[in-house]
Amino acid sequence: MKIHFNMEDAGQVAIGAFAMAVPISFSEEAWKLGETLPLANLLMLFMLSVCFLGFYAYQSVFQGNIRYRIPVFIFRIVIAYLIAGLVVALVLISLNKFPIQTDTSSAISRLLVIAMPASMGAIIVDSFDKE
Repeated sequence: MKIHFNMEDAGQVAIGAFAMAVPISFSEEAWKLGETLPLANLLMLFMLSVCFLGFYAYQSVFQGNIRYRIPVFIFRIVIAYLIAGLVVALVLISLNKFPIQTDTSSAISRLLVIAMPASMGAIIVDSFDKE
């Protein structure tokens, strides 16, 4: 089984993630929320992100037809979240709000908070070009 994901798909995911990450990354509320949310809530945000990515990809990208393409489906969700996370990290780094070396937990927490909407933007733009 071939996993179909090319540079065009990666570009679409990155653009969608960027479109959602930029306005939220400039928000001090998002920075503080990332610093103050308990681990359980951060994990819940992560799980909600993955669940909604899966639901949207199932309905829109794959149009409910994953029976013989489950590895591709899972790969699409994972890669969309990873690219969204990378985009969020790059935006936060450019704003000097990603202290990964000095305050790792705050940096990762901010990433998780902002990656939720960014990952949804990523999968939505990815779905414009059906699988």
